[in-house]
Amino acid sequence: MATTKPPNGLGHQKHIKAVQSNDAGSQTDAQGDELRELQSHIQKVKVKVLEEIQGQLNVLLDKALTESLQPLTQRTAANEKTNSHTSRSHRMEDGKVFIQRASLLDELFEINHIRTIYHMFVAVLLVFCISTLAVDYIDQGRLVLEFDLLFYAFGELGIVTWAWGWMFVYTLVVPYNAVTLWGTVYHASGSKLGLSIGIGLVVAAMQACVLGLFPVYVVVHYQLPPASRFIVTLEQIRFVMKSYSFIRETVPVISRSEPRQGETQRFPTFSSYLYFLFCPTLIYRESYPRNPVIRWDYVRSTAAMILGCLFYSYFIMVRLCVPVFRNEGSKPFSKRTLVLALFNSSLPGIMILLLAFFAFLHCWLNLFGELLRFGDRMFYKDWWNSASFANYYRTWNVVVHDWLYYYGYRDFLWLSNGRFRSAAMLSVFLVSAVVHEYAFTMGFGFFYPVMFCLFAVFGVIFNFTLNDKRQSPLCNIFMWTGLFIGQGVQVCLYCQEWYAQIHCPRTGNGFWELVTPRSWSCNYST
Repeated sequence: MATTKPPNGLGHQKHIKAVQSNDAGSQTDAQGDELRELQSHIQKVKVKVLEEIQGQLNVLLDKALTESLQPLTQRTAANEKTNSHTSRSHRMEDGKVFIQRASLLDELFEINHIRTIYHMFVAVLLVFCISTLAVDYIDQGRLVLEFDLLFYAFGELGIVTWAWGWMFVYTLVVPYNAVTLWGTVYHASGSKLGLSIGIGLVVAAMQACVLGLFPVYVVVHYQLPPASRFIVTLEQIRFVMKSYSFIRETVPVISRSEPRQGETQRFPTFSSYLYFLFCPTLIYRESYPRNPVIRWDYVRSTAAMILGCLFYSYFIMVRLCVPVFRNEGSKPFSKRTLVLALFNSSLPGIMILLLAFFAFLHCWLNLFGELLRFGDRMFYKDWWNSASFANYYRTWNVVVHDWLYYYGYRDFLWLSNGRFRSAAMLSVFLVSAVVHEYAFTMGFGFFYPVMFCLFAVFGVIFNFTLNDKRQSPLCNIFMWTGLFIGQGVQVCLYCQEWYAQIHCPRTGNGFWELVTPRSWSCNYST
C-alpha cells in the first residue's frame, strides 16, 4: 500500500516563510545594533570635535586679547619706567583707560541659569506683595497696598530739587570758569605759584560754602526726611568728586602745554565738562567711548528694575524690620536681646545690600550710561567671588574705587616719592570711612559711628590680614559671613537708634548729648 505524502509545494512554502521570518528578525536586530553603535560613535565624534573647536577658539581668543593688550601694557610699563627714572609728573596716559564694554551682569544674564536667580528674586518680591495684601485683608478687610513709609521717606522733593539745582549750577559754572581764567593768564604771569595759590584758595572757599555748608544747611534747616536727606548729601559728595577730578586732570595738562607765539591756550570744551557731570564716572576725560545708538527697550527695562528694587526695599523694611524694632524698647536690654536682634537683622541687611548694589551700581548707572551712550560700563567687577576683603573693596564699586585710587592712593605715593604704601592705603580707608559716616549721619539725622567703625577698624584689619594671597574657597565663605554679620549690625543698631531718637528726644544741644547714641539709655516701655 503506497504511503500518502503531503504536497511538496505547500510544506516547502511554509518552511521557506519560517526561515525568511527568522532571517528578517535577525537582520533587523543586527541593523538596530549597528544603528545604535553608529549613533554612539557619531555622538563621541561630535563631542570630540566640539572640544577641539572650543580649544582652538580659546587659543585664538587668548592670542587676540594678548596681542591687543600688549601695546597698552608696554606703554604703561614704559611710562612707569620713565616716571621712576626721570620725573614724577602725572600724565593723562597714566590714568584710567576707558574702553567699550558691557556690565558684567548684562553678560551673565545671557546665561539661563544666572537669569533664573534673578527670576527667583522677582518671585520673592511677588510673595512680599501677596503676603502684605493677605495680612491687610485679614486684619483690616481691604486689598490695597499702602506706601506711607515710602512717601514719607521721599518727602519734600521740591526743596530737594531746588537745592540740587543750586549745587549743579555752581559746579557747572565755577570750576570750569576758574580753570579757564587761571589757564588764560598762567603762562604770561610773572608769579605762577602765587597766581595758582590765590585762585586755588578762592575756589576752595567757594567750594566749602556752596558744596560744603549749603547742603548741610538745607538738610538741617528744613528737617528733610531720610531718603531726601540722602539724595542731597550724596549729590553733594558727587559734585565735590566730579569738580575735583576736572581740576585735577586739566590743571597739569594746561601747565605743561605752553602755547607758541601767536597761538591761544587750548582748554577743555564746555560740552565735554557738561557731559562729564552726568556720565557715570568720576574720572574726567574730554572724550569717552560712545555707543552708536540708545537702546530704548533697555532704558525702559532698567527704569522698571529701579522701581522694583525701590518697592523691594520698602517691603523688606515694612515686613522684616519695622515690626521687630518698633517695640524693641519695651524689652529689657540684655546681651541675649542684642545678639538675637543682630542675627535677626542679617537677612534683611544682606538683602538691602544686594538691592543697593543692583539698583544703583547696575541699574542706575547703566540707565544714565545708556541715555548718554557711555561705552565703558564696568561699574563693578565680580565682587561676589572675592576670597579676600581687599579684592572685595576693589571690585564692589569700581567707580568710587578709581577716584580713590588715582586721586588718593596714587597721589599720596607721588607726594611721598613712592614710599609708605601702607600709609597710603590706610589714608584711603580713613577718607572713605569719614565720608561714609558723614553720609549716614546726614541721612539719618543722628550721629552713630557704626559705619566708621566697620570701615576704619574692621575694614582695615580684614584688608591687611585677608589679602589677595588667600585664594581658598573657605575665604570666600568667610567674606560672605562677614558681610552677613556686618549688614546685620548696621540694620540692627541704626533701627534701634532711629526709634530711640523718636521716643527719647534730646533735651539739649550739648556736645556729648549730640554724639551719644540715645539707644544706649532710652527705654520706651511705657
